[in-house]
Amino acid sequence: MKKLIAMLMVGVMTFGMVGCGNSTVQETPTQATTQTDSVQAETDNTDVTPEVQEENVSELDALIAAAKEEGSLTVYGSCEEAYLSAACQKFEQQYGIKVDYQRLSTGEVYTKIQEENGNPSGDVWFGGTTDPYNEAVVAGLLEPYEAINAKNLIGDTYRDKDGNWYGIYKGILGFMVNKEELERLEIEVPKDWDDLLKPEYKGLVGLSNPSTAGTAKLIINTMVQMKGHDEAMEYFKQLDQNVYQYTKSGSGPSKMVGPGECVIAVGFLHDGITQILAGYDNIELVIPASGTSYEIGATAIFKGAKHPNAAKLWIEYALSPDCVDIAKENESYQFLVLSNATQPQEAIDFGLDQNNVMDYDFEDAKANTAKYVEDFFQAVTNGSADSADTSRFRKE
Repeated sequence: MKKLIAMLMVGVMTFGMVGCGNSTVQETPTQATTQTDSVQAETDNTDVTPEVQEENVSELDALIAAAKEEGSLTVYGSCEEAYLSAACQKFEQQYGIKVDYQRLSTGEVYTKIQEENGNPSGDVWFGGTTDPYNEAVVAGLLEPYEAINAKNLIGDTYRDKDGNWYGIYKGILGFMVNKEELERLEIEVPKDWDDLLKPEYKGLVGLSNPSTAGTAKLIINTMVQMKGHDEAMEYFKQLDQNVYQYTKSGSGPSKMVGPGECVIAVGFLHDGITQILAGYDNIELVIPASGTSYEIGATAIFKGAKHPNAAKLWIEYALSPDCVDIAKENESYQFLVLSNATQPQEAIDFGLDQNNVMDYDFEDAKANTAKYVEDFFQAVTNGSADSADTSRFRKE
């Protein structure tokens, strides 16, 4: 199966801080109608009264006006760049607010806002798994906001109880394997987590770096919750013997499987779908037999944001079909967690089931992720992340 989607990458910038467009976007009559219809659609809900709907529309109108007064917004995105670019461009076109964006891994964003300590150079965080978001909550680096469109979420699991972050999508953790290489090497496809420890997989496994990637932090938390702390650290110590490289980004290993740079990648299966639909039909997706966990891709406002109203409007936009329904058109096939969104058929066609996951303990992850990452490096490198071999634990 091959489906080239390179056309979707047109307009995506390759690095640095990028402006989505002209800062003096004029609102045409068509745009004004679309905007009004969008706001109305976001506030339509059979569970609320017409009076509440009218109040919500009025509140959103006031927020839009205040955001336009601020005139600009800076987004740090930890989703894939094609989706980040498309989401930022659509926001700019829809509201006439200039958007600058930069693609950074979740670990990079967390480190950046931690160093800036309440005086952030960005306004909002978009995409990437919530474990680093929860670290930022504990550190007091996110600004709570009670979003109107949070009513569209399919459950309370997909938001921080105090409004520090909101979920926009759900990704399933698993393996992506180069089946051609495994056949050539006469090695079986791994079926479960413990299979990855087999000696025949030495040098064939790709993971992401927990000091930079939220995906890796989720993998660590998943093993701790499945196996217990001490057994999980012993697992990672053994697994390290088979790991070829720890990439900076969580999606990095998935991009190495098709070309054969690594044979087995551990990460989110929607990243594997992206690679398959890009033409790498030598990739097979594997859901671990003993169970797996999931990410909640989130969005949040940085504490001390310089454009607070534009930031709040971004949250409302991110919690609407206007934003999430374009993900599948831009190389992102995660399940969506909004009741009024359209699920990506591609994920369903590849046999993924968003409900076939473990009961992930987000509170334990919030309280202990930083410690578990330290323990991981102590087990794997006998030291800290700073002492890790940078040729294997990539930060660039």
